Amino acid sequence: MAINKFSITSEYHNISTVSRKIKSFLKEEKVDKEISDPVLISLMEALNNSIEHSYLEKPGNNIDIIVGITKTKIEVDILETGIKRTNFDKPTLKFDPDDLSTAPEGGMGLYIMDTLMDSISYSSENGVNRTSFYKKRI
Repeated sequence: MAINKFSITSEYHNISTVSRKIKSFLKEEKVDKEISDPVLISLMEALNNSIEHSYLEKPGNNIDIIVGITKTKIEVDILETGIKRTNFDKPTLKFDPDDLSTAPEGGMGLYIMDTLMDSISYSSENGVNRTSFYKKRI
């Protein structure tokens, strides 16, 4: 298993920087684009959620990203110590696609992650919040 750890602080501009580094890591490990692209999209959504909801957009807080690559899947863990989430329910989006005014204003990130990944989960233990997801490489 190839594992790499990345760390950023809770500023939105750091998301693109770490995403590029993780994209390079996935490419070095010969992960196909049809697998790496959904992983990277989910990564960006999860990091946005950490900055916005866990750290309330306050800069300077640490976020660790651990990426594990096996022959069968890509695993991502995002660890931070912000505010614990109280709701990680799998969202359903019900709106009229012909009337965009009925589209929800928030909650799209978890929906996107749930749609793209084979599994997503959230836990909080001893003050450390962990958002985990994986994508199969089959």
